[in-house]
Amino acid sequence: MQIYDYILGGVLILLALVIIAVILLQEGRSKGLSGTISGGADTFLSRGKAKAVDAVLSKWTKVIAIVFFVLVLACNILAYFLK
Repeated sequence: MQIYDYILGGVLILLALVIIAVILLQEGRSKGLSGTISGGADTFLSRGKAKAVDAVLSKWTKVIAIVFFVLVLACNILAYFLK
C-alpha cells in the first residue's frame, strides 16, 4: 500500500465521523406529543434560533456528504489506475 492510501483512508474515516456527528446534532422533524405540549412554552426567539442552527447543520451535512462522495470516487479511480 502506498502512503496516499493511508492518508485518504484516514480522511475518509474522519469525514464519516464528522457527518455522523452533524446528523446527530440536527433536531428531528417530528416532535411527537412532547413537542405539542411544550410548544406553547417556546418563545419566538428560541424557536427562530433553533431553526437557524438546524439550517446551518443541514447545509454542512450536504457539503460534507458531497466531499465524502467525491473523495470515495477519487480513491476508487486512483486504485484502478495505480494497480
